[in-house]
Amino acid sequence: MSIAFSATAQKRVEKLLGHYPDKEAALLQVLHIARAEFKTITPEVMEYIAGLLGLSPLQVMDVVSFYTLYPRQEEGRYVIQVCATLSCALLGAESLVDHLEEKLGIKVGGTTPDKKFTLKKVECLGSCGTAPVMQINDDYYENLTVEKIDDILAKLP
Repeated sequence: MSIAFSATAQKRVEKLLGHYPDKEAALLQVLHIARAEFKTITPEVMEYIAGLLGLSPLQVMDVVSFYTLYPRQEEGRYVIQVCATLSCALLGAESLVDHLEEKLGIKVGGTTPDKKFTLKKVECLGSCGTAPVMQINDDYYENLTVEKIDDILAKLP
């Protein structure tokens, strides 16, 4: 199967490239489009993007592997990211991760069999004053407790 952007996504990429002094500068934005289009940034997608931007696949892989924003494997409908840096760790993030692993029946990095949840531990979510914190898709949840997590998960369709 050959990887290619849809006509709509291709138009977005072409328009985007006009805003940058060179194609390489558009890499992060093109990766956003690719994530929306393909859901995962596979080696084939990285190769495709490298070709579009005149980069090596390794240059694209360097960026993809640095940012947790660009998934390299299929994720669930809800991606739960629990902050694991110092403020959150000191306020119990690890026990919250343990609770989520038990509740969801998966380990960090895993996805539930029904593809509803993916669980990740990530570095700083930038909300140290309200630690511990997690992000589910685009939504932040702060000052977490086990009870709050259970309530949040129960409300997800």
